[in-house]
Amino acid sequence: MFAAFAACFYLPVELLPFRNPVFEALALVQWYAREHVLLCLVPAFFIAGAISVFVSQASVIKYFGAKAKKILAYSVASVSGTILAVCSCTVLPLFSGIYKRGAGLGPATAFLYSGPAINVLAIIMTARILGWELGLARAIGAVIFSVVIGVLMHLIFIKEERARHAAGNFSLGEEKEPRSLFKNSLYFAAMVGFLVFANWAKPQNNTGFWAFIYSIKWYLSAGFLLLIGIMLVRWFRKNEITDWVSASWGFAKQIMPLLLVGVVVAGLLLGRPGQEGFIPSWIIEKAVGGNSLLSNFFASIVGAFMYFATLTEVPILQGLIGAGMGKGPALALLLAGPALSLPNMLVIRGVIGTKKTVVYVGLVVVMATFSGILFGMIIN
Repeated sequence: MFAAFAACFYLPVELLPFRNPVFEALALVQWYAREHVLLCLVPAFFIAGAISVFVSQASVIKYFGAKAKKILAYSVASVSGTILAVCSCTVLPLFSGIYKRGAGLGPATAFLYSGPAINVLAIIMTARILGWELGLARAIGAVIFSVVIGVLMHLIFIKEERARHAAGNFSLGEEKEPRSLFKNSLYFAAMVGFLVFANWAKPQNNTGFWAFIYSIKWYLSAGFLLLIGIMLVRWFRKNEITDWVSASWGFAKQIMPLLLVGVVVAGLLLGRPGQEGFIPSWIIEKAVGGNSLLSNFFASIVGAFMYFATLTEVPILQGLIGAGMGKGPALALLLAGPALSLPNMLVIRGVIGTKKTVVYVGLVVVMATFSGILFGMIIN
């Protein structure tokens, strides 16, 4: 993997004697390797690994039982994606197990949407690559979507849920935490701080507060890195650090090859922003340009049926936006695509039935469409 990254980083695209979609694919790969791997993806992998190791999934899932308070159940379900960091297919076994063990349909479907939609890596990459507006809108929209979809699914099928007698109780027991909540929170805050300041972009104005932060970004980043090292030595056991590194490496092995393929395909088909790939920009602009109802609906329905491996939606959308896609349809695809796919729908149907699956997919597509329209109006 290191050799492949080095090859991408030092790819001599400027020496290639051709200018066509192949060149665009290679140029996009080189740009990703140089701008978004070392300071963005690598720290994000370590954050995701830490979340998966140091935050117990059981401590989240136990709040989904029928006896749990609804406000608490939906609140936990709506942010579970930041803890699980899974794709639309990886979340399915968890959803199936939760539902079959007695979780209510509302919290279960909120969890089903939230799991892949609020993937912490995807949110970071969206803000880093596509702009903070889309990143923030995606994060807020995904949390709201999960709650609204869960509540609506509960209300629409409330009679069936009562007949099912959703009396599931997750007796997972209490887990003794090796550290206090304050220590864990400080540890995660230090990692996020390093990620933020290491990627702090140069402001347009060379004076002022933001310019001052940019001038000392590496000192701040080094300070957070030192703080992380001190906490690891003093607060964490050796086996915990080993598990953390192993989990982070697992994320890297799972995501990096898929991301590389996604970047190559995006560059080949769509080119870089301002450049042409195999698909002419006028076709993209005509289908999903602007902020019309049709363009947002088209983006939502296509995104719902496509399968996006973790993070691959980001380079694909970057190419689409560069080819003329509107920001509204881009958000619509981000809210519908990662949480749904055709394989995902087939599995969901086997768990909750055809009628509930159709309603669930319909809610996601409709809400994504109108959210895209609203976001496009705000941005414009």
